[in-house]
Amino acid sequence: MTRIDAKFAALKAEGKKAFVSYIMAGDPDYATSLEIMKGLPGAGVDIIELGLPFTDPMADGPTIQLAGQRALEGGQTLQKTLDMAAEFRKTDDTTPIVLMGYYNPIYSRGVDKFLVDAKAAGIDGLIVVDLPPEEDEELCIPAQKAGLNFIRLATPTTDDQRLPKVLQNTSGFVYYVSITGITGAAAAEATDVGPEVARIKSQTDLPVIVGFGIRTPETSQAIASVADGAVVGSAIVSEIAAGKPVAEVLSFVKGLADGAHRA
Repeated sequence: MTRIDAKFAALKAEGKKAFVSYIMAGDPDYATSLEIMKGLPGAGVDIIELGLPFTDPMADGPTIQLAGQRALEGGQTLQKTLDMAAEFRKTDDTTPIVLMGYYNPIYSRGVDKFLVDAKAAGIDGLIVVDLPPEEDEELCIPAQKAGLNFIRLATPTTDDQRLPKVLQNTSGFVYYVSITGITGAAAAEATDVGPEVARIKSQTDLPVIVGFGIRTPETSQAIASVADGAVVGSAIVSEIAAGKPVAEVLSFVKGLADGAHRA
């Protein structure tokens, strides 16, 4: 059982929905992003998605793209991102960390070496948005064998024919993208999301977490009420981009987490 599996089991026992937050590693700089990361569990975050900066983030909107650019300009690398996770693990051994990004940096490092290093750093799961199920042998299956969850995205355009393929080797949870398009592009609507979550859950026992388009505690609560939890990324990254003090960023996160936990 991974930390992700254990977290969902604990939340289920409490009758609570999950709140997942995304931050870009190294944004606006290594020290600040580590400080924010360390503060997330205290702000009510159940699972941390740690963004791996990459030069060509094709699924991301301007907010996340700019965060990646800031991180790269500040010298953030895959190694420093793993170092960040390892540093976090010195004081928190229970909060799951999901590394989210693109395949190129992992491929460049070498899959076998990456998996050993990620496991040693305390990473629990991977979301690699540009690796489709047809390429599971590349990373997904080796990652599962190494004890890491491989989390897949499902979208409004994932039809009933495609869905079983998407779910085939997925573990940890399913990340449902609530809108068509890039991150931060539109507002999520619970009335649209609910039937889609039900459709996915009819084909898997995995928790379904919904992200993209959640910016307020109210939306966080509404979305979590029709799913197993909510993910917020762009709205949090926007607070960081605005230069808000760490305490203010974490206060904003707490509002979103409280919303999801009220669902």
